[in-house]
Amino acid sequence: MALLAGKSHSALPRLAAFCSIACLLFLRGGDASGAITPGGVWFDNRGQQIQAHGGGILKIGDTFFWFGEDRSQGLDPNKRYVSCYASKDLVHWTFRNQVLKLSDPENFGPGWIIERPKVFYNAATKKYVLYAHIDDGIYKVARVAIAISDTVDGDYRYVRSFRPLGLESRDIGQFIDDDGTAYLIFESRPTRGFLIARLSPDYLNVEKQMSFVPARLEGGALVHYKGLYYVIGSHMSGWSPNPNVYATATSLEGPWTQFKDIAPPAAKTFHSQSSTLLTIPGTKTTAVVFMADQWKPDDLWDSRYLWMPLRIGEGQLVLPEPRPWSIDIKTGETKY
Repeated sequence: MALLAGKSHSALPRLAAFCSIACLLFLRGGDASGAITPGGVWFDNRGQQIQAHGGGILKIGDTFFWFGEDRSQGLDPNKRYVSCYASKDLVHWTFRNQVLKLSDPENFGPGWIIERPKVFYNAATKKYVLYAHIDDGIYKVARVAIAISDTVDGDYRYVRSFRPLGLESRDIGQFIDDDGTAYLIFESRPTRGFLIARLSPDYLNVEKQMSFVPARLEGGALVHYKGLYYVIGSHMSGWSPNPNVYATATSLEGPWTQFKDIAPPAAKTFHSQSSTLLTIPGTKTTAVVFMADQWKPDDLWDSRYLWMPLRIGEGQLVLPEPRPWSIDIKTGETKY
């Protein structure tokens, strides 16, 4: 307050406005400079906080489409939504649609949920296929839900829910291999592990188990990088963060190495949980981006996103300490 001595009171509103703008810029997940700030508030083109929790990204042409849980409606069981945003640079996002709007389609009860939506494009059928975890309020149903659309950001039609390969399924992830084959990653609690399974040709079913990973992990994500498969998972600690871990294999069928921490254990993955590993192949290098959620269980709508390029190669995977960073989509180069 001493700095204001002798100043007119008219300076106070200007100072307050300056501080508000400065704080807002500091906290933004993406800003005008082209930087992504892990853990910051991320706004879309409307100035609204992005609602794409537990999500994934599908690239069509030169555009990235980000799908995720819309938690803005709180616990209203009649308003379970999946949102879609579009971007060409991974920084500035345009809201496209609430692509899936559901009101308890399977009569699971008032606490029912839909989580971790992921979208695949099937070139043979020319359909966009959305997978998600669907469940009742106490997580006993344990199924995947499927919805389809003719357009990437159109209204998706709910098809059905089922247990993949007859097994319980909660957290899910997606993976598309270099040859275009699509896979679902899902956590199956009674088997004390998670599975990687190939989708059917039309993507409307899960047809073959490729690998069973005997580790009690959720939030599964997978990437194929320079001849090795890297799988990431989160320990089971509810909404609380924990040290996420990774393992490698030369084949999706394994065998997988022992799991190792992706960051110092005490950091608890910098208070985040894995969701997706996004590959950005460029003219100079290939970036692999760790996409994670920083959950706020009391205000899920305000949960944040921690995105950070990984240091990866020769069987090693490291999540650096989060800081603002940028990426050149054409070259694949990242700076932080």
